[in-house]
Amino acid sequence: MNMNADPSPASLDRLFAALARSKFRGRFMLKEKDLSYLAEKGLDNVMQHARRFLSMRLFPAQIANDGKQTPLHGHPVFVAQHATATCCRKCLSKWHGIPPGRPLAKAEQDHLLGVIRTWLEKQAEAAGPVHTRPWMRQSATQGATGGGGLLDASPASQEFLQGRERQFAAFHG
Repeated sequence: MNMNADPSPASLDRLFAALARSKFRGRFMLKEKDLSYLAEKGLDNVMQHARRFLSMRLFPAQIANDGKQTPLHGHPVFVAQHATATCCRKCLSKWHGIPPGRPLAKAEQDHLLGVIRTWLEKQAEAAGPVHTRPWMRQSATQGATGGGGLLDASPASQEFLQGRERQFAAFHG
C-alpha cells in the first residue's frame, strides 16, 4: 500500500482502512497501561517522545538495526508505530511510499508523526471517556471537584509512572 506520504484527510482515511485490513497491523491496540500513560502525560508530551524516538530510529538514512529498532510494547508510541507501519524503513517503503537509504524530509517526518498522533487519538477516543476507566475514576472525580482535572492520578499511579519513566530513560538513555 503506497500512500506517498500524502497528509490529506482522504489519504489518511485510506491508509487507516488499509492498516485495519492487515491481520498483523490490525491487532495492535493500546492496553490500559498505555492509555493511562497517555492520559497522565498528555498527547502533546507523548508526541514529543514520538519525535525523539523517530528522529533516532527512523528519520536517518541508515539505521544500524533496521527492522528491529522498535519494541513491540513499553510505550504508547511503540504500539502506534507497529499499528501504523512507521516502525522501520521497510514498512515506510511498503505502506507510506518512502524509500529507504536517505534521510526523511521534514514533510515526511511531519506526515509520519501525524499518522501516529491520529492513531493515538483514535485509540483514546475508542477507549471512551477517561472517567469510565477504573484507573482514572479518582482523577475524573478530582477534576469535577477542582482537584486538578483529568491529568491528575492517584499518588500510587504517579509513583508507578515516575518509576516507569526512570526505567525507560535508563534503558533508552
